[in-house]
Amino acid sequence: KCGPTAIMRRAARREQRAAQVCLIPAEGGGAVRPVKLALVQFQSVAYDVPANVEKGLKFVEDAARQGADLIVFPELFLTGYDPDAIGERPEELAQNIDGFAVQAFATAAAANHINLVVPFPLKDDKGIYNSAAVIDRSGTVVGVYHKVHLWEGERAVFQPGDRYLAAELDFGKVGVLICYDAGFPEAARTLALRGVELIVVPAAFSGEMKYRWDIYFPARALENSCFLAAVNAAGPIGKEYMFGNNKLVNPYGKVVMDGTLNAEEMQVVEIDLDESARYPYPYLKDLRTDTYVYKG
Repeated sequence: KCGPTAIMRRAARREQRAAQVCLIPAEGGGAVRPVKLALVQFQSVAYDVPANVEKGLKFVEDAARQGADLIVFPELFLTGYDPDAIGERPEELAQNIDGFAVQAFATAAAANHINLVVPFPLKDDKGIYNSAAVIDRSGTVVGVYHKVHLWEGERAVFQPGDRYLAAELDFGKVGVLICYDAGFPEAARTLALRGVELIVVPAAFSGEMKYRWDIYFPARALENSCFLAAVNAAGPIGKEYMFGNNKLVNPYGKVVMDGTLNAEEMQVVEIDLDESARYPYPYLKDLRTDTYVYKG
């Protein structure tokens, strides 16, 4: 029972099951425009940017070996989510867009022929931002998003962004939101109206917020007829404990991948990006923008 042939058979069965788990079938048809996503429930080494860069690059290489088109990391994963520490130690923890951390991932993107979403605390002459860089397969930074809706203590440290990013990648248009942004339907709707087919949401959700984590993303995907990938941190940082549980939601609002709780892992899943075009409920077409008024 434990001979080489039996072991090989069991390994083959495991690989077959893994392949079945990793392929997300399209609603109403086979894959037309397949895109493979790598979503990393990353446990940061607290306040150690070089260690997190080194660790992150290993995930990039692993994702590329598995044929991923895009890899996404969680919010502020280069430092771990601790705005107070970033505010107290900006020279050490915040990064320039042309600094060593972002450039290391840009080099890895080109070397591994993979697109990346790399969240980090960005510093420039205007202040510090809670940001995410989108890097294409050539290693070019094609866009940088600054979190628009800052959460509680973040406001004392970060400058808010004032626009949304819809990045053109080789497989389609990708929108980026960060964590608390996903609680605002207007943010995701803005991206949908700009033609994004996939919204990625790097996040740092802790345990007491789990009920919101389970609500936000199916709603945002359903009402905007697009895929949504939510990528959470894992493990302790500062006073918080992040629970992982990455989610991938299809345009029907169905959670098609639900990551493990309280564990570091990477899920590699394949979707059919054209599924949004086959979505039968015309929320975007039937918008009545003439009736919507926001007063503050």
